[in-house]
Amino acid sequence: MPAKNLFDLTGKVALVTGANSGLGLGFAEGIAMCGGDVVIWGRREDANAKAAEHLAQYGTRVHHRSVDVSDEAAVIEGYADAIKVMGRIDCAVANAGMMPTMEPYHEMPQSSWHGLLAVSLHGAHYTMQQAIRHFLDRKAKGDPGGSIMVCGSLSTRYGVPRIENYAAAKGALASVVRCISTEYGNDGIRANIILPGLIRTGDATKEGEKDHPYTAMLEERCPIPRWGYPEDFHGIAAYLMSDAASYHTGDLITIDGGWVGSVF
Repeated sequence: MPAKNLFDLTGKVALVTGANSGLGLGFAEGIAMCGGDVVIWGRREDANAKAAEHLAQYGTRVHHRSVDVSDEAAVIEGYADAIKVMGRIDCAVANAGMMPTMEPYHEMPQSSWHGLLAVSLHGAHYTMQQAIRHFLDRKAKGDPGGSIMVCGSLSTRYGVPRIENYAAAKGALASVVRCISTEYGNDGIRANIILPGLIRTGDATKEGEKDHPYTAMLEERCPIPRWGYPEDFHGIAAYLMSDAASYHTGDLITIDGGWVGSVF
């Protein structure tokens, strides 16, 4: 009997938000490497096109569109476009987000609080909600199933100064994922959240790494003594989208080189 590739994603389509660089591109690349077709969303169309060109090397279909996920109407239109072009969506990766604004909490203006939540929390909500609607529509037509992945944060595990707005978004998403997994498991819909450690992305992946103050800390205290990179997330994206993960839902999956679990 021929060997079966457990992570074969041929015929499946993933929609990845914030996918034109960094972790989003890492998720998309892992899926494309295993044969999955990919829809890339990002605000910058030039960066979307560049990412799509990069993913085309894997021989799968790649579609891209400029979408601001904080705009519910844009998300709805983006889904309609993706389904029209690709035929279906099997996996939604809610990755788009903003970095912490880093003001002291007692000085944080409403613009920083609401601006970050608009993208990182509400944008993810719109993305997941539309995915579930599509999955349920497919189920009604005899084609059930669907996977939701969310890019979370270790701030769901421990406190960090000056990122209360960021932690509020990521902590809320962890709770939403658990609720989705409970509400829709019987519909064949799975939802999981990935908690990355310290990750080097974009043009900064290698440049200046030795001089970064966190590098020495990671080398001294992290069980896998290095930074994480987008390619470290290829496997988890492919796995969670694949049928091999059909019994895996409602989980907070930490990928941090052992940082959180370390006792030294």
